Amino acid sequence: MVGIVVVSHSQKLAEGVKELAEMMAHNVQIAAAGGLDDGILGTSYEKISCAVEDVCGKDGAVVLMDMGSAVMTTELVTENLKDDAIRLVDCPLVEGAVLAAVAASAVQI
Repeated sequence: MVGIVVVSHSQKLAEGVKELAEMMAHNVQIAAAGGLDDGILGTSYEKISCAVEDVCGKDGAVVLMDMGSAVMTTELVTENLKDDAIRLVDCPLVEGAVLAAVAASAVQI
């Protein structure tokens, strides 16, 4: 099954989007990578990398980002992981995460 990673500058936003997507598709692996380690706004290479590695199975992972440095940092992570099964998606964060979760859940059935 395809895993999903939500990347945001805000830990609360990433976790909220994850919670909403899980409500629609509870059997999909979804990880939130938001904020910096001390809880302030920003993007963390380590958080994104760990989140991608946590949910990326044999079917790969979809990564959704909010904006700016979240996109740039995620691109760097995926370049370093060198995994062709990881796809970065340019879409609205909340709606995209919910639709990706529902789609991933439907493929499993």
